[in-house]
Amino acid sequence: MHTRRKLPQVEPRNNNINACVCSKWEEVSIMDEKNIPIRTYQVCNVLEPNQNNWLRTDWIPRSGAQRVYVEVKFTLRDCNSLPGVTGTCKETFNLYYHESNEDRESYIKESSFIKVDTVAADESFTQVDVGDRIMKLNTEVRDVKVTTRKGFYLAFQDVGACIALVSVRVFYKTCPLTIRNLATFPDTVTGADTSSLVEVRGSCVNQSEEREEPKMYCGADGEWLVPIGGCLCSPGYEEKGSACKSCTAGFYKAKSSDPGCSKCPPHSHSLRDAATVCDCHSGYFRSDADPPSMACTQPPSAPQQLISVVNETSVVLEWTPPRRLGGRSDTSYSLECLICQTLCLPCGSDVLFSPSQTGLKTTKVVVSELRAHTHYTFIVHARNGVSLASGAGATQSVSVSVTTNQAAPSPVSFVQATDVTRHSLSLSWQQPDRPNGVILEYEVKFYEKDQKERSYRIMRTFSQSVDVTGLSPLTVYVFHVRARTAAGYGEFSAPFEFSTNSGIHALTFCTVFIISRRSKYSKTKQDSEEEKHLNPGVKIYVDPFTYEDPDQAIHDFAKEIDVSSIHIEKVIGMGEFGEVCSGRLRVQGKREIYVAIKSLKAGYSDKQRRDFLSEASIMGQFDHPNIIRLEGVVTRCKPLMIITEYMENGSLDSFLRKHDGQFTVIQLVGMLRGIASGMKYLSDMNYVHRDLAARNILVNSNLVCKVSDFGLSRVLEDDPEAAYTTRIPIRWTAPEAITYRKFTTSSDVWSYGIVMWEVVSYGERPYWDMNNQDVMKAVEEGYRLPAPMDCPVVLHQLMLDCWERERAERPTFSQILNMLDKLIRNPGTLRRTVHDRLLSAVTLLFPCVRRPTGSMLESGLGPEVCVSVVPEVCVPERSMCEWLQSIGLERYRDTLAAAGYTSLDSLLGITHQ
Repeated sequence: MHTRRKLPQVEPRNNNINACVCSKWEEVSIMDEKNIPIRTYQVCNVLEPNQNNWLRTDWIPRSGAQRVYVEVKFTLRDCNSLPGVTGTCKETFNLYYHESNEDRESYIKESSFIKVDTVAADESFTQVDVGDRIMKLNTEVRDVKVTTRKGFYLAFQDVGACIALVSVRVFYKTCPLTIRNLATFPDTVTGADTSSLVEVRGSCVNQSEEREEPKMYCGADGEWLVPIGGCLCSPGYEEKGSACKSCTAGFYKAKSSDPGCSKCPPHSHSLRDAATVCDCHSGYFRSDADPPSMACTQPPSAPQQLISVVNETSVVLEWTPPRRLGGRSDTSYSLECLICQTLCLPCGSDVLFSPSQTGLKTTKVVVSELRAHTHYTFIVHARNGVSLASGAGATQSVSVSVTTNQAAPSPVSFVQATDVTRHSLSLSWQQPDRPNGVILEYEVKFYEKDQKERSYRIMRTFSQSVDVTGLSPLTVYVFHVRARTAAGYGEFSAPFEFSTNSGIHALTFCTVFIISRRSKYSKTKQDSEEEKHLNPGVKIYVDPFTYEDPDQAIHDFAKEIDVSSIHIEKVIGMGEFGEVCSGRLRVQGKREIYVAIKSLKAGYSDKQRRDFLSEASIMGQFDHPNIIRLEGVVTRCKPLMIITEYMENGSLDSFLRKHDGQFTVIQLVGMLRGIASGMKYLSDMNYVHRDLAARNILVNSNLVCKVSDFGLSRVLEDDPEAAYTTRIPIRWTAPEAITYRKFTTSSDVWSYGIVMWEVVSYGERPYWDMNNQDVMKAVEEGYRLPAPMDCPVVLHQLMLDCWERERAERPTFSQILNMLDKLIRNPGTLRRTVHDRLLSAVTLLFPCVRRPTGSMLESGLGPEVCVSVVPEVCVPERSMCEWLQSIGLERYRDTLAAAGYTSLDSLLGITHQ
């Protein structure tokens, strides 16, 4: 509906608007068809040529209108009915307007008026018509754009017609006040142009709020068009008609987006109108995480039938669920341990609870590491989501008291060796942390490391030390120590390795192509192993395959996620078990985060399911900024999913190839430092990765590198007799791991050296196009990857250290991390590249050219290098290609050739510059 509003009406006047023209309009009273007198303005000077008669209205205020409409009703006589007027009679008149800010009716120039239109009659009358009282009334409407002044005048010009103006009505149009989508739109004047739309913003009705900004457009014809947005009734109110009415007692509305008022859920009520939540009945509660639509619930009753079974210093506790769960499904249990002598005091932190002490979903717990012959009280508490609600009272519990039995001592935790000679050494150790009685004796078992317990010796002593004699020189021995009480022997300690002396003083044999270095790692590695044994509180990795039930491992180490919290957006790759997607995870009370989602494809076997979930059980044990973070798993519906943090830049090898040459050396070292930090964390937890490669390192948007892919340890076992398997990534794996399946942290260090090479070469494939058999053969014969282009000397030296044949000679991840930190603090050490070292290689490896008898060189980090040259070894007849290949620099053959060095003789003139 549109509204027409009249402008203040002023009767037309018959007055002069031009000094030279006299108006012939006359005000005349006539009778209409109903015999009612009406007033008209008439003019009929049809006999005289060149008529110019004007009739002007009073000043009409605009009243905010931008376009006004003029409706004229008039009668006009047919010129053919008038004799003798040929050429002077007209059947039209003209409509004009003039805008003005004030009433200046005294005099307005004719030229100041603007013509609106020439108006013609649809029907004219004759004299007979008038006599017969047939009045042929014409109605014409014209629109005028008036937007610049406060008001305007209208004028009618007669140019020789016989006409009578019966009425003139002036009005403008508005879009009327309306309510649409709970928003009120006011009475709005239409626009100035016939095609214009006026945008109007609505206001939400009482007790409502904006869902989206409400807007509509007022059309030129006074109709509302294109409603956009709208409002929603506020919490506690619902839409009825075009208004928001309050929810009545017994009903509620929690959110404005809810469709309407809902009846209060069970065990709750609302006593007032406009309730946003229903209050719980007495004795019933709602947790902060419960939605208002959820029924009010109660805390659980106490657990039932608590049973205890004592086994030496361990207790198995088992119970049945509470009789009453309170109407909830989130019941959990926690244990309280008290050691009771004169008083009952909390147990120490050394007591172990498996699977956990709190947050238990199972009804069975094994408590170990208790004291022998000691009284304990265990209290099992049951709680659910409303147990901690205000007014809920204390949690319900059940308790049991037990006394532990006699038990064997705990393992010896630290063994050290002193007075080491060629054939003997002295061992000493500390008393077990839990002797569990009087130590009657200690037993020492030892054997040569290479014998692997196939042949060992036993020694017994009453003291905490023993002298071991009859040993072979320069041999590594493995020692285990255990204690005995009246309850029997405890378990053997972890292995401790010590080596006898060689008896040979400083005598080094070198050849021209072999560089023998002082080991700067073996002792430190041994020290770090001893430190690990001295810190039993360090978290140790638990192999999920030791669990009989894989679901229990998942429960212990991974968080179950509701599949409704996951929004999958797109597929980003294919994994071993199925698709890998990216998406978003929204957990109640936390902000939404981007995640990667691995899913297990349909039709999986039990083994595939276990292997798939084992990776989550492994990841769930790690918490480090350079290890991929597990967000949780979905196991209660299909498909099974593993949810991890999302790494925007994908795998490190692809990322480096995509950005070849775009990073500084310090940035590359920073990436390597992050990987080393993550691997140190894993090695400290006694976890061996077995598949460390740049493809298994992920990079986020901040260039933080994180170790991922913990699946290979599922398949490979430490079996020296096992056959070669294609599952082993040959190019990244240490020789002893390929040949003997000896996977250790040291073999991970070898793989880390390959990763260093991948990073510095921007994702180049290790050993290029060589096949796996050729790679194994070359590595076994002593070949090592040469330095990539522009590789700093210190970085390549660290790679070579990681690729030492003897694993004991390789650095630990702790030492690697320290080295990289030194490089970052002293970036000047990174300036010397392998290109700069080429001249040194020529000098050292060609004694027939320059014959040094020995030298001590020190790299940027300080490792000492002993170089001895045998003068008799000289091969000047070798080709340039053979020489470069022998020192691992064959990649630079074309570079040297382009610089003019095509023979060994030409190298004599090479300089550092």
